[in-house]
Amino acid sequence: MWFGDRGSGDPFVLLHPGRTDSRALDPLVAELVEDYRLITPDQRGHGRSPDVEGPLSFVDMAAETIELIEREQLGPVHLLGYSDGAIVALHIALAQPDLVRSLVFAAGVFHKDGWLAGTLDAEPPEFMADSYAEVSPDGRAHWPVVVEKMARLHTLAPTLTTDDIATLTMPVLIAVGDDDEPSLEHLLEMYRALPEGELAVIPRASHGFVIEKTDLFARLIRDFHDPAKTNGFSPIRRT
Repeated sequence: MWFGDRGSGDPFVLLHPGRTDSRALDPLVAELVEDYRLITPDQRGHGRSPDVEGPLSFVDMAAETIELIEREQLGPVHLLGYSDGAIVALHIALAQPDLVRSLVFAAGVFHKDGWLAGTLDAEPPEFMADSYAEVSPDGRAHWPVVVEKMARLHTLAPTLTTDDIATLTMPVLIAVGDDDEPSLEHLLEMYRALPEGELAVIPRASHGFVIEKTDLFARLIRDFHDPAKTNGFSPIRRT
């Protein structure tokens, strides 16, 4: 698994969306690199990490990322996943909670039914194939294979439940655009199931809010990690 390693400070592992690679998070990395040591892996079949035989699996990608965290002796880490990367990050937090200090769950779902109808049906735009071809060790000809594997994966997973979500003990920030691909009702269910959850709905933002509202997203992350944060003047759920 290829990974970038930039900055210094608390280790912060950032997991990219599906059918892209860690470069998709470069605007956020630029905002945060002065505050953290940022580890940005490319998942199998994405970016500079080669594909493997057989189907793609969120569970397998989580296991490989856990192996990376343990091998590089990074843990416990702050963890962020975006879109499909959020699903991978969630599987990491469930499988190895001792490795995860906090989780930013951005633009993802915990169950495949949480995606709004039709949002996963469109063919990926040509620029994604061009981006893949720039760095993939498998070459441009392999791009349709990855697209097909990801489409198959989305029909099968994830299939987690709110009972699974309720077992998470680390702080979790859910971030989503107000015009995003996950259902807001789905993420409200997740928020209500979390023992230590926070919810940020980013206004006038789509599934690309990491680019559209990078500075706001980075501020939300810093505030989430701030050890001096409070519960506000008149908390209800956090009393």
